Amino acid sequence: MLVKEKEITVEEFEQFLRLPEYQGRLFELINGEIVEKMPTEEHGTIVLNIGSAIKYYIRQQGRGRVGAEIRYRLLSDRHNSRQPDLSYSHGTLPAVISGAVPHMPELVVEVQSPDDSVKAMRERAEYFIANDVQLVWLVFPRKRYVEVYSPDHEMEILFGSDSLSGGDLLPGFAMSIEEVFADL
Repeated sequence: MLVKEKEITVEEFEQFLRLPEYQGRLFELINGEIVEKMPTEEHGTIVLNIGSAIKYYIRQQGRGRVGAEIRYRLLSDRHNSRQPDLSYSHGTLPAVISGAVPHMPELVVEVQSPDDSVKAMRERAEYFIANDVQLVWLVFPRKRYVEVYSPDHEMEILFGSDSLSGGDLLPGFAMSIEEVFADL
C-alpha cells in the first residue's frame, strides 16, 4: 500500500512513524515512497524457518546477530530506510534501540508477499548489493525457490533439494530449500 505519492526524506519518514495512527504497523521508505508491509502467515513461517536456522548457527559459532523487520539506512541516502524481512550482522556493536541502524547488514532475506512483483523483489536485491550487503536471499513462496545474490557472483536460483549456503559470510551454514518452506 502506497501511503504518500511525493518523494519524501528519511527525516520526514521518521516523523511519519511517530504519528499515533501508524503505531504498531510496519513501513519502509523505498526511493522516497512510504510503503506499508503486510506480511501473511506463510510469510511469517518462512521468516521464522530461516531465522531459526541462522540463530542456531550463530549460537554454535558464537558470533553475530539475526533479526526480523529491522530498519536500516545509510546516512548518505536521504530517501531510503529499508526494513528487510530478516537480516544478519556479524558485528558486535550494541543493538540500536531507537530509529534505523545507520549501516547495512551483511545478509538480507526478503520473502515475497502476495502483492510483491518479481521485478520489485529483484530491485530490492540490487539496492542492497549496491550498498555493501554481502549476501541477499530472495524467497518466492508460490513457486518455492530462492534467488541468491552476492557482489562477486551471478544470481543463482535454488529449488527443492538444493541448499542455501552462507558462503564466506556464514561458513558452514547450510539449509535445504525444502526446510525454507517447511510447515506450509
